[in-house]
Amino acid sequence: MRLAEVDGKALLRRHGLAVPRGVLVRAGEGPPDEAANWPGFLLKAQLLEGGRGKRGLVRHFAKLSEFRDTRRLIISAFDDADTPLLLEEAVPIAREIFVAVRVDGTRQRLELLIAPQGGENVEQSAKLARIPADGATTPETIYPGIAKFFPRELAVRLARYAARLPEIARAEDLELLEINPLALTEAGDFIACDAKIMRDDSADFRHDPDEFPTSRMLVERTMTALERSARDLGFQLVETPGDVVLVTSGAGLAMMMMDLLADHGLRAASFMDNLRGAPDETMTQRLKVARALAAQPNIKAIVFQTVIASRSLAERIDALIAWITAEPLPKPLFVGFAAGHAATRTMSTDEAVAKLRALGVAAFADPVALVKAAARAVK
Repeated sequence: MRLAEVDGKALLRRHGLAVPRGVLVRAGEGPPDEAANWPGFLLKAQLLEGGRGKRGLVRHFAKLSEFRDTRRLIISAFDDADTPLLLEEAVPIAREIFVAVRVDGTRQRLELLIAPQGGENVEQSAKLARIPADGATTPETIYPGIAKFFPRELAVRLARYAARLPEIARAEDLELLEINPLALTEAGDFIACDAKIMRDDSADFRHDPDEFPTSRMLVERTMTALERSARDLGFQLVETPGDVVLVTSGAGLAMMMMDLLADHGLRAASFMDNLRGAPDETMTQRLKVARALAAQPNIKAIVFQTVIASRSLAERIDALIAWITAEPLPKPLFVGFAAGHAATRTMSTDEAVAKLRALGVAAFADPVALVKAAARAVK
């Protein structure tokens, strides 16, 4: 889950990192009296995606009396009066720095990233230190990697600051903790002026389900009705712009099939994955949602691909046939499956293919043949 800025800064504050003073302002609310003495102001739309500055959703103003006009400009740019806004004091910045800790997927470890300037596209800069952040990460191990980018005294202080970030990432199960910019103020303090933080969804059970209410509200608002329905039925659905409903179980299989579809000129209109703690079997529920998706005018076909290791292939095929014959399908169906030895005790893959084809369903034991058949039919 990506955290809204206001929640990300609450997390940083909880771990003792300085952030600007700020308050969340909801629709219909005005600025609090406590903000009157701030040296300047920033008003920021709270969203879960980046690029707010380019869209006019982050604005600076000098006097609190300008709050309403500034809010009006942000709302008109975003066209959503219910979006919460973060009103924050403007920090006197002497220098902007980029610092982040992230999961290095290739090496399967945490990695620190530190750059002498903040801003956009910092990760592509030649002036970027990449430092492994394993259990032995200390200021002493960080300093050599950043010494050439900063004056000595600043590099020493920054190494101490950065050494805390991997500890926070581990404690909070974060995939990404990015502070951009980390402000060095005119008084010589470090203040996190913006925070992009992503927590591993699979670790939710280790944390308070009621924390980060703004982020959870924004996630709920971005979901479609069918995505909410899928979640309630026990699996995850992401609707995507496409022309083929893709029904799978598991992220790896879904990504493979999305790539195969793209290779043959098709676009998946759905991505399905398992939810932690969900029922073991959700095929019937996935097919129910697939039928609703397929009723949309832009959809041209349904592609169903399953891999069965030990469950009964016969039971899976019977359930699929019951769904097919319950009512007419809104779009053509293409079925593919792979089954392990234990799954084929009572029905072989050849028998399953024959049973489905007897009903007029295009069925395949090879996913490439499945996608090619769907592509020919759609085109």
